[in-house]
Amino acid sequence: MIESIKGAITAINPAAVTVETAGGVGYLLNITLPTFTKLEHAAETRLLVHESIRDDAWVLYGFIDEDERELFRALVGVSGVGAGSARLILSAIPAADLRGVIAGGDAKRLKSVKGIGAKTAERIIVDLKDKIKADPSALLEQPAAVTTPAFDEALEALVILGFQRQASQKALKKLFDADPTLSVEGAVKKAMAMM
Repeated sequence: MIESIKGAITAINPAAVTVETAGGVGYLLNITLPTFTKLEHAAETRLLVHESIRDDAWVLYGFIDEDERELFRALVGVSGVGAGSARLILSAIPAADLRGVIAGGDAKRLKSVKGIGAKTAERIIVDLKDKIKADPSALLEQPAAVTTPAFDEALEALVILGFQRQASQKALKKLFDADPTLSVEGAVKKAMAMM
């Protein structure tokens, strides 16, 4: 079982990163938007790993911190929530906020994530409410800001996450017209809420 991977970042986009280890092996890891934001300008990283081994694929998910990986694992443990849905949830709702959403029973906020219906949102809350506690100090932390707006990266992220290109372009154009300094993560989150 792989616990973590450390090495040089050889490729990165809002949905995945390739990390080449000292032995010369490059690992493709699926990531969330908050992890992408923290890695976007980095040359090297150490990511915590969650492995998903199926008959047809061996998929790795990378996380910048233990809190995000812990929440991912809790989400995939809920019936009806797969790894893709868990990654979408963590991309749309930062880990610290997600703890508050679950602890507060905010099904409406969970339903705002693409692909999460009312029943799944309620199941997540029922299954995890007693297991996941909100961290008041974490709720005060501000996410790291991206200094360069990137319409194309935000569009690529939305398409990779399963949104239609045309609808994504329309939403992003509206957002960037209103605020050209939007970060990739901020643009994607706002666009996801609009569609």
